[in-house]
Amino acid sequence: MVWKNPWYNPALSHHSPDGFINTTPAVHQPGDVKRWRNERKAAGLPRPPADGYDRFIEQWWQKAEITGDSNGLWWLGHASILLRLQEQYLLTDPVFSRRASPVRFAGPQRRTPLALAIADIPQLDAILISHNHYDHLDTWTLRALLRRFPDVQFFIPLGLGALIRRLGAKYVTELDWWQSVTFQGMVYTAVPAQHWSMRTLWDRNRSLWCGWVVESAEERFWFAGDTGYTPELLAIPQRLGALDVVALPVGAYAPRWFMSINHMDPQSAVALWQQLGSPLAFPIHWGVFELADESLDQPVKELQQSLSEAATDNDNFRILKIGQYLSLG
Repeated sequence: MVWKNPWYNPALSHHSPDGFINTTPAVHQPGDVKRWRNERKAAGLPRPPADGYDRFIEQWWQKAEITGDSNGLWWLGHASILLRLQEQYLLTDPVFSRRASPVRFAGPQRRTPLALAIADIPQLDAILISHNHYDHLDTWTLRALLRRFPDVQFFIPLGLGALIRRLGAKYVTELDWWQSVTFQGMVYTAVPAQHWSMRTLWDRNRSLWCGWVVESAEERFWFAGDTGYTPELLAIPQRLGALDVVALPVGAYAPRWFMSINHMDPQSAVALWQQLGSPLAFPIHWGVFELADESLDQPVKELQQSLSEAATDNDNFRILKIGQYLSLG
């Protein structure tokens, strides 16, 4: 039986009868995947960090210490952020597993330690998922979180409800781009991203991908999730208001000829940050898993160089260690 998109709305440009699509016309050509894999294998990529993994961990990792009660966040590595707003705790794309993979014995492995154990999370009010790739939606982690916090609220893009409920979640809200809901005094809005979705050979783009804007009484926070650069991202502050804090992806961009459709590089992230008016920002989607051809330390090196070349004051773009706290007060 041919699958048809049950959420299909012909008035929405990111909907199709067969699933979801990006609104910016950018596609790979036949043979691109094979070409990338062959070039990657021939060059022996990715290579270790310049000074080795141990030195990288020493320089860019610390244990997360959850203290205080003011607004702030801890970057836990890759796209996982523990955010505290209005005395509530939110987690984005939590992945606490050893691998970002459908199996426990193969696939991209964690190169840096966990910065925070699930047992050390003091409270959890909501979990935000950007899309269904294994480095963003990890079922082992979500089951473990649900055992500890069975009443946690999930915010997810269209098409992931059945999966999340199968894991045991009782409170699940599925949203399309630009849809909003208020939960415990804060507004959650699913916003566009340029990406794709797939967990098996048979479900490509059957669920949506998105970023999330969380608006408290004091901050408007944008978690971009996983996205390539597109001018459509600038519609987010135009429609929702100026952004106070932004988490921008900077990794999994090499080779650019293949990855740029779906992943921003550090230069694109800095350009976007400037176009947004240079709000408080920090980079995500690097430092844990080797998903593309660049070394683990290459995103931060290129980001530092790009910021040094930026014409504007770059003090508001903070490069955090994994596990580091950023105050929003």
